[in-house]
Amino acid sequence: MATDHIRYDVLARDALRGVLRRVLSDAAEHGLPGEHHFYITFLSHGDGVKLSPRLLAQYPEEMTIILQHQFWDLVVTEDRFEVGLSFGGIPERLNVPFAAVTRFLDPSAPFDLRFDVSEALSEDAPPATAPASPLPAPAARAVEPETAETEQEPTKPSEGAEVVRLDRFRKK
Repeated sequence: MATDHIRYDVLARDALRGVLRRVLSDAAEHGLPGEHHFYITFLSHGDGVKLSPRLLAQYPEEMTIILQHQFWDLVVTEDRFEVGLSFGGIPERLNVPFAAVTRFLDPSAPFDLRFDVSEALSEDAPPATAPASPLPAPAARAVEPETAETEQEPTKPSEGAEVVRLDRFRKK
């Protein structure tokens, strides 16, 4: 097998992280358009990740946040994003480098990216990122903002239209 001296896997990973950076930058500047919302999973102990000791103790390996209705002060730089969220009624400020992000999902699109952050050190490993097919919401180990439970309930299938006779509303 030929050696990849160009490192297409690294180039692809960086390009896809650029998509994440751009989407978050647009959300920071203009808000979330339509029904778009984001699940972002990252390594809690990743280099440069800043979490409160309380959240780090509760989620020592990986954490998923949802950016939908109740987040504030989203700031995006070249290598990281910062955001304010509430966990259990306690406001927190998170600082997450893009290099620590393992998954980005927008279920309204649907659009799903997965990043293998441990892979970057290996010379002969498979590509670092691969767009995946749309998947259900992240696993139960994930942290969600306090209002996400009610917002993420599955929608009930429509049971069809109800026929209403207008005669019921006429004065007799």
